[in-house]
Amino acid sequence: MTQLDISKLRAVLFDWDNTLAESRSSLVIAVNRVLKEYHLPEWEISKQKRDTNLSFKDNFPRIFGDKAYEAYERYREIYKSIAASRITAFPSAKEVIEFFKSRGIILMIVTNKERCLLEYELPLLYKKEDFAKIVCGHEAPRDKPHGDQALFALKGFINREEISPETVWIVGDSPQDSNSALEINALPIRINRSIWGDEGQREDKIVYFSGFPEFLSALKLAKN
Repeated sequence: MTQLDISKLRAVLFDWDNTLAESRSSLVIAVNRVLKEYHLPEWEISKQKRDTNLSFKDNFPRIFGDKAYEAYERYREIYKSIAASRITAFPSAKEVIEFFKSRGIILMIVTNKERCLLEYELPLLYKKEDFAKIVCGHEAPRDKPHGDQALFALKGFINREEISPETVWIVGDSPQDSNSALEINALPIRINRSIWGDEGQREDKIVYFSGFPEFLSALKLAKN
């Protein structure tokens, strides 16, 4: 099992979609409905047009062209109508949150998701007060895979020169999360299966876990 050291750890930044929340099924259902309405191929085919350096929302112009704005508004409407009944926390994710809280480690959410959807979903699964800062899409100069969101979140908590793989972890499911961590010299931790894939990842720099149960087991054995 991967060995972890939390003796110097000060902050953990979590991605939201497909990390703290199983929201992928809602996303796929909603976007497929919109694609069908616009007579476009289903998501598994249409997503090949995406730029993996852009958020889901920011990829809409690449898929829907000049209809991107209205298509996204339709997606948001459908998504919110189904998400509440489908969204779940991954097994042991809440226990991981409690583990870090019990040790006084700062927790944050850093996501490319727009705030109105994140704030709709968050109370369904977690307590907002558990997170010292939440940064959503377009709230920092650049979204993930850049490190701007993480730096924006950490400002006022940890000085830039104090960020290291020992003091700050970024936990997510995708290359966007890993790359944002590497850009600011934080430790990238990957949980669950990526929606996007693993194009061009520096795997020697990334710590992988199959899910939160494995991550939690490693934390319990970690050097304190």
